[in-house]
Amino acid sequence: MEMSIGEVLHDYRKQAGMTQEEFADRVLIDRSSVAKVENGKRQAPSSLIRQAASTFDEPRLYLAAQEEITGGASVPWLDNADLHRAATHLKSMEEAEEALAAMKTAPIMKRPDQLTVADRAAIRSTIFECVEAITALTHNVAVLCKDYAFSYIGIWKEHRAELKAKKYLN
Repeated sequence: MEMSIGEVLHDYRKQAGMTQEEFADRVLIDRSSVAKVENGKRQAPSSLIRQAASTFDEPRLYLAAQEEITGGASVPWLDNADLHRAATHLKSMEEAEEALAAMKTAPIMKRPDQLTVADRAAIRSTIFECVEAITALTHNVAVLCKDYAFSYIGIWKEHRAELKAKKYLN
């Protein structure tokens, strides 16, 4: 079952050993607002989600923010998976290899009107394998950033700067 943003904030706050008051002070809102969001009595304002994610530079909060905004078209936090860096590393390699194998056989040279039912199934399978690889890789990046004290948002900002330098972004 997926967690609401309030549940994620509550879980993170507890794991970090913070009271609602301490959390509220850090994200610059009042304690009662934190309580209402955590208890599901109030929807989390996007400003709170953004502020919490950037204040704590916590990958799980960034992923929860994406999930909240997109309605689930995002990588879910795998809270029942083995998130040790070795496990995420090996799983990422496995999923990337499966995605690459599927990509090699996908009939993408055909136009959509030329596809058979089997071709569509192969393309769908490729897409699914890629999504699984994205999920594994995202967790690997999150775990490595956390374990080795790299800024999660800093890594993404550096990546975006490189994309802009290559003129892939305006």
